[in-house]
Amino acid sequence: MKDPKNIRNIAIIAHVDHGKTTMVDGLLKQSKTFRDNQAEMSQDLIMDSGDQEHERGITITAKQTSVYYGDYKINIIDTPGHADFSGEVERTLNMADGVLLVVDAQEGPMPQTKFVLSKALELGLKPVVIVNKIDKPSRRVDEVLDEVSDLFLELAISDDQLQYPVYFAIGRDGKAWKDVPENPSEHADLTPIFEAIINDVPAPDVDPNGTFQLLVTSLQYDSFLGKYAIGRVARGVAKKSLATALIKRDGAQISGRIDKLFGYRGLNREEITEAVAGDIVALTGISEAHIGDTIADKEHPEALPVIDIEAPTLSMYLGPNTSPLKGKEGEFSTSRQIGDRLAQELETNVSLRVVEDGIGYTVSGRGELHLSVLIETMRREGYEFEVGRPQVVTIDVDGIEQEPVEELFIEVSSEFVGTISQELGARRAEMRGQETTSSGTARMTYILPTRALIGLRNILLTATKGTVIMNSLPHGYQPMGGKLPKIRNGVLIAFEAGMTTGYALQAAEARGDLLVGPGTEVYPGMIVGVYNRQEDLEINVCKAKQLTNMRSKSSDGTVQLTPHTELSLEQCIDFIEDDELLEVTPKNLRLRKRYLDANERKRAAKK
Repeated sequence: MKDPKNIRNIAIIAHVDHGKTTMVDGLLKQSKTFRDNQAEMSQDLIMDSGDQEHERGITITAKQTSVYYGDYKINIIDTPGHADFSGEVERTLNMADGVLLVVDAQEGPMPQTKFVLSKALELGLKPVVIVNKIDKPSRRVDEVLDEVSDLFLELAISDDQLQYPVYFAIGRDGKAWKDVPENPSEHADLTPIFEAIINDVPAPDVDPNGTFQLLVTSLQYDSFLGKYAIGRVARGVAKKSLATALIKRDGAQISGRIDKLFGYRGLNREEITEAVAGDIVALTGISEAHIGDTIADKEHPEALPVIDIEAPTLSMYLGPNTSPLKGKEGEFSTSRQIGDRLAQELETNVSLRVVEDGIGYTVSGRGELHLSVLIETMRREGYEFEVGRPQVVTIDVDGIEQEPVEELFIEVSSEFVGTISQELGARRAEMRGQETTSSGTARMTYILPTRALIGLRNILLTATKGTVIMNSLPHGYQPMGGKLPKIRNGVLIAFEAGMTTGYALQAAEARGDLLVGPGTEVYPGMIVGVYNRQEDLEINVCKAKQLTNMRSKSSDGTVQLTPHTELSLEQCIDFIEDDELLEVTPKNLRLRKRYLDANERKRAAKK
C-alpha cells in the first residue's frame, strides 16, 4: 500500500487538438507501462477507446490511467476539450490535485483552454503549463507565453496561481525540455514532464488515518461484475469486504459492502485488497451508486460535498419512430426500450436531463455535439427513433424568461470576414472584438443567443470553403429575444409511397437540390430535397416513364442526374425546422414532416 505522499493525481487539460491524448500516449510508453512487444507501443491515441472518438478525432469521455515512475504512482486523467462535454471535465477534475495545461505553440490559448483552466483554478488545482508542438514551422512561442500569462491574470483566483512552471514539448515525438531547445531534433524524452509532476504537483491533501470516504465521480459497467463506482479515496483506507453506507444526494443512506477493489495500472484495472487515501480506485458491489454520491464507512457515514454541474442549454424531442417504415430497420424501437436506454445513459452522462414527453422524451444536454454523440451511439446499438429540432432550455429569473447566451470565437482568412459578418448579423450576434494575426488570419469574438448557433457551423463551413475555425463557450443568460428569421428555403415533399425513379428525379431537379437518389424508398410526407423558393412543394418522385411501342433513340432510356446531397447526422439535425422530424435508424437517416398528411400540415400551419 502506497504512502499518500508518493501519489500524484493530475488531469491533462487543453483545447481540442492541442495534444492532450498524444501526451498521455508518451507518458504511458516512456514509463515502461507496456512491454516493448505490446501492441500499444505502436499505437497512437491509446486512451481514445470509443469508435466515435477515433472517427471524430476527439475525446468524448474522461478516462483515468496510472503509471509508475520510480517510487511514485501517477494517476492521469485525460479530459475532453469540447465545452459540450464540460460535465465530464467538471466531475473528473475533482479527483486531481494538479493539471497539465497543454497549449499549441502556434494557436496559443483557445476558447476551450480558457474554459478548462477556469474550472481547474476554481478548484485550486496546481497548474503546470506545457507549450506543445514547438516543431511547427509557424510556431510563436514567445507570443504564446504572453497570451498564457494574460489568461492566468484574467482567471487566477489567488496570487500564488500566477506562479506556474512552463515546459516545452513535441508530444508526438515524446520529447520535452525545460527551455526552448536550439535543435528540436536532438535526442530527448519526457523526463522533464515526469519530474514536473512529482516536484510541481502537490501530493493529495487527505487524511489517511480517518474512516473511509469516497465521492463517486465516474461509473463503468461490464456484464461480469456489473457496476464499477470510480473515485478518489478522500479519507481513510478502502478495503475489500468493508461494510459501507452509500449516501445519496438527498441524504438517504443505503447499506452495502465493497465486493471487489481495483486500482489502475496502465490501461488495465488490477484487483487489490486495499487502497490508501489519495488513490483513485474502482469498487464493485455498490449497485445503487450514482455520480455525486458518497460511499463511506458504515460506522461513520459522512457525506462529501456534491459536484455541481452546469445546467443544460439545448433540448430536443426523442421518441419512437412513427413513420410508415417503423420497425423495419432497428432492433429496438418501442418507447419503453428507448426509455430504458436513456435511463442507462443518465447513470454516466451527468450533464444530460431526460423528461417524459407524451410517447417520447425531451432530452436536454450541453450542446449539439453532446446530443448528436448520444443519438449516434444509440443508432449504432440498434435503436430506431425520431428526433425533433433542438430548442434552447430557458430559465425563469424574477418572472422573466431568460435564454442561454454563448461567446463565439471565429478564426478565418481575411477574405471571408464580410461573409461571416453578414451571416452573424442576420442572427443578431453582437461583435465584441476583431484582430488580425501576424499570419493574416482574422480572429473575431461575438456574443449571441445559443439558438442562433443551431445550424451555423455548416453554413459557415460552406461559405468559407471549409476553412473556418469556430468555438463557443457558455456566457450566461439574457432576456428572451424575438424570433430569429428563417434562414433555410422550403423543401420538396414526396406525396406518394414507393421507390424513387431516375425519370421522376430528373424532373424534380429543376425545382431544387435533391437529398435522395434513385432507388430510394420514400413515403408521403418525407422530405426529398430543398426547394428553390421559401415555401414547401409536394412532388412525385416515384413516377416511371410510360412504355410505348414507338421506337426511339438508344439515348432515350438514359437519365443524367446531378449527384444528390448526402447529409450527415449533424447536418440533418441542423436542417430540420419546428414542423419537421429526423427519422434515425441503424441503416438510414430520413427527413420528414411532423404531419405526414398534407391536410393536417395545412391545419397545423393555421394554428
